[in-house]
Amino acid sequence: MTTRAGEDAGAEMHALVERLYPLCRSITGDGVRATLDIVGEYVPLHVHEVPTGTQVLDWTVPQEWNIRDAYVADASGNRVVDFAASSLHVLGYSVPVSATMPLAELREHLYTLPEQPSWVPYRTSYYKPQWGFCLAQETLDALPDGDYEVRIDSTLADGHLTYAEHVVPGQVADEVIVSCHVCHPSLANDNLAGIAVATFLARELARETPYYTYRFIYAPGTIGAITWLARNAERIEHVKHGLVLACAGDRGQLTYKRSRRGDAEIDRVLGHVLAASERPHRVDEFTPYGYDERQYCSPGFDLGVGSLSRTPYAGYPEYHTSADNPDFVSPEAMADTLAVCREAFAVLDRNRRYVNLSPYGEPQLGRRGLYDSLGGRSDARQAQMAMLWVLSMSDGEHGLLDVAERSGLPFDAVAAAADALGAAGLIKA
Repeated sequence: MTTRAGEDAGAEMHALVERLYPLCRSITGDGVRATLDIVGEYVPLHVHEVPTGTQVLDWTVPQEWNIRDAYVADASGNRVVDFAASSLHVLGYSVPVSATMPLAELREHLYTLPEQPSWVPYRTSYYKPQWGFCLAQETLDALPDGDYEVRIDSTLADGHLTYAEHVVPGQVADEVIVSCHVCHPSLANDNLAGIAVATFLARELARETPYYTYRFIYAPGTIGAITWLARNAERIEHVKHGLVLACAGDRGQLTYKRSRRGDAEIDRVLGHVLAASERPHRVDEFTPYGYDERQYCSPGFDLGVGSLSRTPYAGYPEYHTSADNPDFVSPEAMADTLAVCREAFAVLDRNRRYVNLSPYGEPQLGRRGLYDSLGGRSDARQAQMAMLWVLSMSDGEHGLLDVAERSGLPFDAVAAAADALGAAGLIKA
C-alpha cells in the first residue's frame, strides 16, 4: 500500500517529468544542460564538460549539437511539421538544411510509424551526418503533392559532452553508483521517469547517513557512461554495487535485470526484496544490450551493476514514440519504483558479515537480557529464531542476506537480531 509520503513523492516526481518533457535533449548540447539545471534545483550537482575530440576508451567525444528551429512548410507557409510543437519532430543530430523540394524528394527524409499512424517516432543519427523529420503517418498521408520549404536551424560544432554527479557521503568510501541517461528528448518513461526517481532517491538518502557512499550519475546514454568510466579509472575499485534506472514510471510490473556476473550482491538483494515484497515482478538474466549496465558490466570493468525498470526497453508499444508522454507514466508507479530502491539499498547497507564471539555452543541469551527484551512482543518467536540463526551463521563468511535467505525470515528481523547481539557483545562485524 502506498503511504501518504509515497503519494506526495509520486506527485512531485510526475511534476518534474512534466517540467522536463518539452526540452530537446541529445547526447550533447544545451538541452542536456537545461535538464541538469532543473535537476540541480532538487539536488546539488557537480557538472562536468568534456571537450569534443577527447578520447574516451574506444570512443571519441563528438561535436556538440544544438537546434533552434525546424519545420516543413507547405506552399501557403503553414508548418505541417513543426519542431516547436515537439522535439521529436526532428531527427536527432540533424545537420542544418534550408531548401525547397517536392514531396517525392522530401519523403526520403521523413520517418513515420505506419503501424501506429497517429504517433510520432523518435529517431536519431548521432554518428552519420544526415537530416530528417519525424511525423505521424496520418499527417504524411494528408500531405498533397507539391513543393515544401524545409528548414533545420541547427549547429554541429566543437563543444562539449555534459554529464553530472551528485554524491551522498556514507560511512565508508566504498560506493554504490546509481545511473540514469539524460539524452532522450520528449520521452516521459524513457528517460525522464528514471531521472525523477534517481533524483528523489538521492534526496531521501541525503536525509540519513548511509553506510555506503552513493554516487548518482546523470549522463547521456552509451557515450556518457563510457566517458564517466574513462575519466574515473582510479575510482572503479571503490564501486562495489550499482543500479541503472530506466523506464521507471509505466504501469507495468517491476523488472530487474541482473549484472553480467549474475550473482553480484546487488542481484541477490534486488531478487530478495522483490520476492519478499510480493510485488508482481520478474527477474531477467543479463544481456549485452539495453541501457548503460552494459558499459559498467563490460568485461574490463565487470562491475556489479544491474538495471531496474518497470516494463523493459522496447517492451511496450509506446517505447520511443510520442505516446511515451507524461500521461503514460503514473505517480503511483514512480513512487513504487522509488520504494523498491529504498528497500533494496536498506538491505544493501545492512548486509554485513559478522563473527560469533562465543562460537563454542550456544551462548546464554537469557542472562544477557536478550530473551527478556522479547517479552510481550507479538513477533517474539520470530525474533528469537533470528538471533539463533545469526549466531549460527556468523562465521565471517556469511552475510545477513545469507541468513535471511536460508532461514526464510524477513531481512529486517535478521538485521534487528544482529543489532541486539552486537550490543550484547556476542558478535562483531
